[in-house]
Amino acid sequence: MTDLGTRIRVYRGMRGMTVRALAGEAKASPSFISQLERGQTSASIGMLRRIASALGITVADLFNEDDEPAHRVVRRAGRPELATGPGTRKFLISQRPLRTLEMYAGEFDPGSSTGDEPYTHGDSQEIFLVLRGSLTLWLGPAGSAVAHPMGPGDSVEYRTSVPHRVVNDGDETAEVLWVISPPTPSAGDRADGDTADGETADGQAAAVEAEQS
Repeated sequence: MTDLGTRIRVYRGMRGMTVRALAGEAKASPSFISQLERGQTSASIGMLRRIASALGITVADLFNEDDEPAHRVVRRAGRPELATGPGTRKFLISQRPLRTLEMYAGEFDPGSSTGDEPYTHGDSQEIFLVLRGSLTLWLGPAGSAVAHPMGPGDSVEYRTSVPHRVVNDGDETAEVLWVISPPTPSAGDRADGDTADGETADGQAAAVEAEQS
């Protein structure tokens, strides 16, 4: 339990998060996070999932004792691809465990977009950079959003709490980059099933097995 708490504290430090900030993201009390880091209590699998999500890692990372390599090379063909809408592709460039930033590469076919509605995720700094093609980045709530037509080399900086939406209204596939600092937790992971702070999993190894399956 102490090793688990130590890893949580180390990852929290890497993210520059306070105990209170991690507790808020994980839907726990600051005292519970503090006790968990000191090895004075245990956590349910659901709670570990929320903590890992807030830290930008997986539950398996919390139990991984391997030393982290000094350099991590990601070839274009080996980029992890994320699920997106029709005509779009999104790839994770920064590898887990995420530290102070996360980076994604994206491709938008002509006529595609990030969705019909603008979206938000946390309240971090985000830079959107166009590498190839042309598209429009909309910033602001639906109905009052401001359009920013963009071409190769153009970039926009904004807060992730500002509703945003990307539309490729050009006639060629566009390639883009997103850089976010600090990383923002996944909304889907944050909505994971809730259990009481003090509820103990049948075994911590089960959390790793569940995460890797």
